[in-house]
Amino acid sequence: MDNKTAVTLLSSIAQDARFSIFRLLVQAGSSGLAAGNIGEKLSIPNSTLSFHLKELSHAGLITARQESRFVFYFANYEVMNGLLAYLTENCCAGQQACCPDLACSSHV
Repeated sequence: MDNKTAVTLLSSIAQDARFSIFRLLVQAGSSGLAAGNIGEKLSIPNSTLSFHLKELSHAGLITARQESRFVFYFANYEVMNGLLAYLTENCCAGQQACCPDLACSSHV
């Protein structure tokens, strides 16, 4: 990953609704959520939700799959983990004591 990619990913969630959508999808796990369920859970109107889902999809943080008449959305864990790894790469100059366990354990 490079700075430009990281900035694109971070900017896609630098908005309250998109951040909430992404967190909800991360919590939903591999089963994902239908667009309508996302809107209901977060009280986001369909037209607004569609815009935010498009932005997150374009950044690569979420993926979509059509199932019958529903569109299900899923967090892209590979991209999310890549961003986290990039952000914590070489954190604390390799000193485990100052890093949260999850942030640096795979990089030290």
